[in-house]
Amino acid sequence: MSSPDLLTVPAQARTPQLAVDLRGVRRIFGDRAVLDGIDIQLKPAEFVALLGPSGTGKTTLLRILAGLDRADAGVVRVPANRSVVFQEPRLVPAKRVWQNVVLGFARERDGRDAARAALSEVGLAAHEHAWPKTLSGGEAQRVALARALVREPGLLLLDEPFAALDALTRIRMHELVGQLWARHHPAVVLVTHDVDEAILLADRIILLNRGAIDLDLPVAVDKPRQRSDPAFADLRALLLDHLGVKGQQGGHH
Repeated sequence: MSSPDLLTVPAQARTPQLAVDLRGVRRIFGDRAVLDGIDIQLKPAEFVALLGPSGTGKTTLLRILAGLDRADAGVVRVPANRSVVFQEPRLVPAKRVWQNVVLGFARERDGRDAARAALSEVGLAAHEHAWPKTLSGGEAQRVALARALVREPGLLLLDEPFAALDALTRIRMHELVGQLWARHHPAVVLVTHDVDEAILLADRIILLNRGAIDLDLPVAVDKPRQRSDPAFADLRALLLDHLGVKGQQGGHH
């Protein structure tokens, strides 16, 4: 039974100028408020990165946005059409790559052309008939991206999707996500522990701490973004300071 002070409706129904509208969102586990009065608004096609220490509510917030969890209080307005890419690709081993892309379609074979087009976008056209076990980690995550984007979501949710990849593959995936976002224009929420990754990809960075928003600021660094840019370094230093990390130059914390 839903809470009387919780409302979840499609964003288009009430706030057509926003892709996401969260107001006073709370999520409580036991006697602890993992999210405590979160207010976040995203415009269509806006790319937001969520940073914060482990256990501060980032993934819980993403799960609420995805409809995989529910808030205990507050207003949650999101697009009806949402897609999620997790840290693990979550491919079905017994289905070929193209079948994984259209997994959940009412009629799988009717989506074959769409799957082929999506796989071409992520550079995997030649792997259409491959089995998931033959793919590298980066290739499997590309399939997961194709599966998310083939549904043309109004909101794309990324839950640390590059965390398990090697450094070179991460760089390539960053470039790919940027290209796909520019082409498809979904609003994006990226959960990450990597400060550099957040700055490279996002329009805006929200830092959560103890279930509340500690920082919410635009990424005022010119594109294409380079780590050597003084503005990049200044923003990294500010974020690391808020995260309680002193004297670090790397992206992770």
